[in-house]
Amino acid sequence: QVQLVESGGGLVQAGDSLRLSCVASGRTLRSWSAGWFRQAPGKEREFVAGINWSDSNTDYSNSVKGRFTISKDNAKNEVYLQMNNLKPDDTGVYYCAQSGLLYAGTMSSLYDFWGRGTQVTVSS
Repeated sequence: QVQLVESGGGLVQAGDSLRLSCVASGRTLRSWSAGWFRQAPGKEREFVAGINWSDSNTDYSNSVKGRFTISKDNAKNEVYLQMNNLKPDDTGVYYCAQSGLLYAGTMSSLYDFWGRGTQVTVSS
């Protein structure tokens, strides 16, 4: 079993930046892809960003494209989400997810392990 723990969330103002981190522990996968999802109050969880095993492919939701950057360190089993120019609509709980597939993409059902989330609140 893989345990994922997110960190780096907080309360910021519009236009600020945050960097989320996610570290995996336990029976970590030999190869894996990762994603970030978020859930705003009263809304369903949505895809934010994904990255494949070799770091050659990344995907972003239209709402964050150009502002967020996903990256990872395979050796450290860590995933990051750099969030710039944050907007109030970015408020929500951010979840890290890991898949045993080389690339799981935007579908949450393809991810095997999930963290408990970290709260991001952006004030206007």
